[in-house]
Amino acid sequence: MAIHPKAVVHESAYIDDNVVIGEDTRIWHFVHVLPHTTIGARCSLGQNVMAGPHVTIGDNCKIQNNVALYKGVTLADDVFCGPSCVFTNVLTPRAFVERKDEFRDTPVGKGATIGANATIVCGNRLGEYCMVAAGAVVTRDVPAFALVAGVPARRIGWVSRTGERLDETLVCPRTGEVYEEIDGALRLVEG
Repeated sequence: MAIHPKAVVHESAYIDDNVVIGEDTRIWHFVHVLPHTTIGARCSLGQNVMAGPHVTIGDNCKIQNNVALYKGVTLADDVFCGPSCVFTNVLTPRAFVERKDEFRDTPVGKGATIGANATIVCGNRLGEYCMVAAGAVVTRDVPAFALVAGVPARRIGWVSRTGERLDETLVCPRTGEVYEEIDGALRLVEG
């Protein structure tokens, strides 16, 4: 176990062996971090979070209460997971059928936001700075900067790096950053 001396771990949290926790990360009440899990610097894992085994969490991530990050989930830097959002790890689970060899990877890109009670079906990629609305069910890849909502989740717009909804000008109202859409994808032009 490698817990940075500046990390804060609540006494009720359970940290298994073979775990790395970065500088200034805060682990709150009743969190369980399973083996072979790496948590970056300046993260916050809220009450009742479960991470692992074999999960990677980048720097500056905020994982709100009641989130389970199963094997195959990888969070890049600056990811926000809202309260009680759900990650699955098998597409067709049955209690009586062993499917651990069928776990699917679910990579979440830098700066992505997942709203409260959203469900991310395993095997789908969430692009950089995308925003998944509260309660949405993601059943396919989400492009970078996409704003998705609904069941199943569909793109309803674009958002900037700072999470501002973009209008037809594709200029962030908060920062002035300019974006362009090419072939159904958004990219930052200047900012």
